[in-house]
Amino acid sequence: MTYRVLVTATNFSELCKEAKALLLENGCDVIENDFGRPMTFDELKDRVADVDAVVAGVDDWNEDVFKIAPNLKAIARFGVGVDNIDIETARKYGISVTNAAGGNSNAVAELTVGLIISAMRSVPQLHASTREGKWDRFVGDEIINRKIGILGFGNIAQSIAKKLQGFDVDVMAYDKFPNMAAAEKLGVTMVDADTVVAEADVLCMMLPSLKETHHFMNAETFAKMKDGAYFINTARGALVDEAALAEALTGGKLRAAAIDVYETEPTSVDNPLFSIPNILTTPHTAAETYETYHGVGLITAQAVLDVLAGKTPKNLL
Repeated sequence: MTYRVLVTATNFSELCKEAKALLLENGCDVIENDFGRPMTFDELKDRVADVDAVVAGVDDWNEDVFKIAPNLKAIARFGVGVDNIDIETARKYGISVTNAAGGNSNAVAELTVGLIISAMRSVPQLHASTREGKWDRFVGDEIINRKIGILGFGNIAQSIAKKLQGFDVDVMAYDKFPNMAAAEKLGVTMVDADTVVAEADVLCMMLPSLKETHHFMNAETFAKMKDGAYFINTARGALVDEAALAEALTGGKLRAAAIDVYETEPTSVDNPLFSIPNILTTPHTAAETYETYHGVGLITAQAVLDVLAGKTPKNLL
């Protein structure tokens, strides 16, 4: 029997050759996203009527889509966050939803550490000014002996903590369901969220994007931070009120910030954050590595095949 698998994650043929081959070898027709961006409802509507499974990017998967996809049995999220998928409604329609937990942890952790150092030393700004023939010699901060606070302590946060072990810093974290064994192994002090926010010299946002965490960082929360602290977000844009972040930066509360995610994606050229000099911005690229595409591609392809074969897939949500 031939199954039709829609892949809305981008660059699948180019960067997930092994995963695509696995699907093809097991009798699947693969329909790919050729837009180079998340697909809209109208674009999905034209493609999902006879689809059996999806390897999903960050498109919206909700009841409006489920109603017009009667054959859909599996949505394998090409990544970790599933805030774009209505899991409860999917379950009612008999659709299994999986993610690739752990598949992009190292990539996101590496970029997060890179953003911390880049923000503290103003690396992008110095790069740009030097290429303009200037010699700014910016005086920055060192990370040594700093308190690093992490909001959330899942796989990515734990990887960040591990990588920071060689920097001679104190790491503290908050999580609603703390993994005390991992914290002890990594030398991380688990505390409440208010303590992390108030005491961190560098605050890293790694919470999941849920209704209760929407705008977790707002005007009130930013006001609780240390004067001159740094803020890093490589999790989800919905966790941060961008207007409040802008005020914290322009008002002098924060020394600098670095963000990879936005409230609306793709963000627009007129986003007020882009006019602020002490913020480093990247286009939701933390997980974009060859290694991530290879590993996550295989994870999602296998999840699809397991569901179609009547097996329980890994990372079933």
